[in-house]
Amino acid sequence: MPRPWRWACPGRKVIAVTGDGAAMYSLQSLWTMARERLDVVTIVCANRTYNILNIELARVGAQNPGPKTLSMLDLHDPVLDFVKMAQGLGVEASRAETTTEFAAQFADAMATRGPRLIEAVLNV
Repeated sequence: MPRPWRWACPGRKVIAVTGDGAAMYSLQSLWTMARERLDVVTIVCANRTYNILNIELARVGAQNPGPKTLSMLDLHDPVLDFVKMAQGLGVEASRAETTTEFAAQFADAMATRGPRLIEAVLNV
């Protein structure tokens, strides 16, 4: 039986955009992309924080969270290396630290079939 993701648009490239915090919840999807040789470009926007959790902390009215609380929402210690993680799961990967690097890497990913991950480091 054919796999469902091959039914809709089997010849069309998929672009998946996620944040680094969210990507940590679904990292195993890269292995599936490699195993099935899926034509997916994954862009991980790396701002080095669980931003949604910072927003939720403010929404619940947390006043002046301490250093320990804030450290649990930070992705700096250690810094996550999505390039190495993707490569370890069988996906070609690169890191872009400038818009010029990103544009070149994205153009290459769009021109090449198969799974690819670009870690786009955001300076926020």
